[in-house]
Amino acid sequence: MTETWTVLASGSGGNTSLLTIGQQGLLVDLGLGPRQFENRFRSVGFAWDRVRAVVLTHAHADHWHDSVWSKLIEHRIPFYCHASHVRAIQLASRRFPEVLLAGLVRNYTQNRPFQPLPGVRCRAFPVKHDGGPTFGFRLEDDTNSAGVPAWAVGYVADLGTWDRSVALALADVDLLAVEFNHDVDLQRASGRARWLINRVLSDVGHLSNLQAGQLVDECLRLSRSVRMQHLIQLHLSGECNRPDLAQAAARAVIAPLGWPIELHTAEQNQPGRTISLTRPRGLFSAEALQGLSPAPRATHKV
Repeated sequence: MTETWTVLASGSGGNTSLLTIGQQGLLVDLGLGPRQFENRFRSVGFAWDRVRAVVLTHAHADHWHDSVWSKLIEHRIPFYCHASHVRAIQLASRRFPEVLLAGLVRNYTQNRPFQPLPGVRCRAFPVKHDGGPTFGFRLEDDTNSAGVPAWAVGYVADLGTWDRSVALALADVDLLAVEFNHDVDLQRASGRARWLINRVLSDVGHLSNLQAGQLVDECLRLSRSVRMQHLIQLHLSGECNRPDLAQAAARAVIAPLGWPIELHTAEQNQPGRTISLTRPRGLFSAEALQGLSPAPRATHKV
């Protein structure tokens, strides 16, 4: 069985990622229109008739698209969201009631595992963001009777701060996808409206490069094994960040560790690389984490 992960789009213009298990696909968020989806699917060799489920992080409109509900209805694709999301989307969407009438809406409960695809266990954990109830996801193999998943993915795209519970939820994964939204200095000098700057910098806004790097550092330190192969940077601001700044913040954390972690920076206008979740090497012991130089830590923007 081949398992892969592809970020199809990430940013304020729309967010969606694709997990494939063999021929089946799971979408995390639904923030593109039908034509954009068709183009992205075509470029990665995928199609709507292979999508088996969608899971939603939160109800902000860059994570769902009103014109794409028809695709869920056409292909009978279940839509997993928190119960609070249903009312929020109903108020903002003309077409979402059709998804409800089609019987495609499923509700997940925070911190309670559910199975959006056969063999895939998903746990939604709460994060702080001003989009109403907002969640990150831990997705992992659910077929190994020995209790150690063959693969695991951590995904957290929108949050203003983090704590140890978030880092624990993202520990011991093969692929970690985390928001690196902005550089604080660029944000403050952006000329944006003061309320918007304050909102982004707040604990319910978005993670800075520094905060995101510190979260990655904590995830690695809380891991019981050294298994991370890929780090994906999500949701970079087009106005208040640059890829080189985000990448420098990530490399400051992962470079001293001494094992290969590939760094990927997701884009808004084209899919990222399709990443295999198969581990070519065995797990390393937790002792490999000892003695590493800690990155400076803070859970709030400075």
